[in-house]
Amino acid sequence: MDPGGALQRRPAGGGGLGSGSPALSGGQARRRKQPPRPADFKLQVIIIGSRGVGKTSLMERFTDDTFCEACKSTVGVDFKIKTVELRGKKIRLQIWDTAGQERFNSITSAYYRSAKGIILVYDITKKETFDDLPKWMKMIDKYASEDAELLLVGNKLDCETDREISRQQGEKFAQQITGMRFCEASAKDNFNVDEIFLKLVDDILKKMPLDVLRNELSNSILSLQPEPEIPPELPPPRPHVRCC
Repeated sequence: MDPGGALQRRPAGGGGLGSGSPALSGGQARRRKQPPRPADFKLQVIIIGSRGVGKTSLMERFTDDTFCEACKSTVGVDFKIKTVELRGKKIRLQIWDTAGQERFNSITSAYYRSAKGIILVYDITKKETFDDLPKWMKMIDKYASEDAELLLVGNKLDCETDREISRQQGEKFAQQITGMRFCEASAKDNFNVDEIFLKLVDDILKKMPLDVLRNELSNSILSLQPEPEIPPELPPPRPHVRCC
């Protein structure tokens, strides 16, 4: 048999080994994927609250649309990144999920000062997590910026039959804190989760003048490295405590 016969019988342009890459047509060359548009702003949001209230579940539901029934307790801090678009701007969110145990307070306090938004979470089925709210407000007043937007969230609305804290109690607490919003949510049922984060970001954008926001945030570096356990510089305690 002629050794070249097989080659002669191969259809033209067969694309086999050694055939070479086909040339791109003009239209194909023009359809190359464009690089994604960089974020206009970078914002840090911190989630705080007692152990077991569902802080990690809220974060992961928002960033990854996942829910874990048996999440392990956060050790120190964890974070997720998500980019959203609001008011015609592309915003890169760095969401910090903090441990609820007191022994981690010296670590987590470092993250308050750079947060533009703070989500304070309690479990509607556990009264002790609601009773801890004044303690968390003291942390906010000690370490966070006076301009940080605050949102109180009663989580685990899917466990309505086990409720120990009424919606009215949550609303009353939030009303005593200047500028604090309130809502109830369920990370498990994905109820009000997107609304929590998007409304908080929208409030941040509305509160800050656009020129100030652009100058302050567009030039900032979004560090993905853990901050030091003890912050080198903390702002002085705020003169007006917002807690009841």
